[in-house]
Amino acid sequence: MSNTVEFTDSNFEDEVEKSDTPVLVDFWAEWCGPCRMVGPVVDEIAGEYAGKVKVGKVNVDHNPEVSVKYGIRSIPALMIFKNGEVVDTIIGAVPKTHIKKQLDAQVV
Repeated sequence: MSNTVEFTDSNFEDEVEKSDTPVLVDFWAEWCGPCRMVGPVVDEIAGEYAGKVKVGKVNVDHNPEVSVKYGIRSIPALMIFKNGEVVDTIIGAVPKTHIKKQLDAQVV
C-alpha cells in the first residue's frame, strides 16, 4: 500500500469528501476473496495515477459509518469521488483495464 491511503470513519470527510483531486476508494474486508484479488490492482493504479488521483481503502469491518453512509452492500466496491460527490461505482472483482477506463472517464 505504498501509494494508497487508509481511509477511516474519522478521516473520510477530510481525505475524500473535501479532496481537491479525484479519489478512488476501495471498500474491502480481510475475509473477502475477491477483495484480495482487487487489492493489488488498486495498489498498482495508485502508483500509475500518483499526483492525479488519490487512492485509498476503507476496511468495512473497521469503519461501519462510512460503509453505511455510502450504502456498501457488496464488496469489493470501488467508488470514484470528484468534488466530494460519488461519480462512479464499480462492484465486484473486475479487470484493471475496466477500473482504469472508468477512472479515465472521470479524471479527464
